[in-house]
Amino acid sequence: MSEQPRKKRRSANRLNNRIAIITVTSVVVSMALVVNLRVSSLKKKAEEYREKEQSLVEQVTSEQDRSKTLEQNRIYVQTKQYIEKIAKEKLGLVDPDEILLKPEE
Repeated sequence: MSEQPRKKRRSANRLNNRIAIITVTSVVVSMALVVNLRVSSLKKKAEEYREKEQSLVEQVTSEQDRSKTLEQNRIYVQTKQYIEKIAKEKLGLVDPDEILLKPEE
């Protein structure tokens, strides 16, 4: 008679072991799926950040070129040649040795 309870215990232990194995396996598979989803979302974010970085690098280069152009313009504005040009165009001034010709109307 002692054989019967042992078989029941063994059967119950096997069932518990199977349930534990199935539970652990399902938890591991679930974690693998979650990790996989997280990795794919991180890859997408990394790609977006690379594109944004490239865009910002291009923008910095563009602004540096613009800065150089503005600096050249600032230097040109301070020259005598620029001042004379503006005086002639905006104020209508002429040099003393210049002859001004106006077209007939």
